[in-house]
Amino acid sequence: MTNAEQTPDQAEDRAARVVVTGEVQGVSYRESCRRAAESRGVAGWVRNTETGTVEALFVGPGAAVDAMIDWCRTGPPAAEVAGVHVEPSDESAPDAGFTVR
Repeated sequence: MTNAEQTPDQAEDRAARVVVTGEVQGVSYRESCRRAAESRGVAGWVRNTETGTVEALFVGPGAAVDAMIDWCRTGPPAAEVAGVHVEPSDESAPDAGFTVR
């Protein structure tokens, strides 16, 4: 799909907060997520939580944010994703692009 074929929702910037559960720490999930986000032009961050989940903020064109959410459902090869919880966010993109926290 070209930019001209994208719906307004897909082309307009939006933000989503994502929490990923399962075997997602100690499997290079955050670094793989950073590379995936950068390759799609998505800004934001990803971090481990104390409860064993991975949390991320994705900001960018709707189609790119959707692609990152889809990526989270599988993650890197060593991950065993049990679930992905997504909420819209009104947070803006950080100045640094996409970072691992």
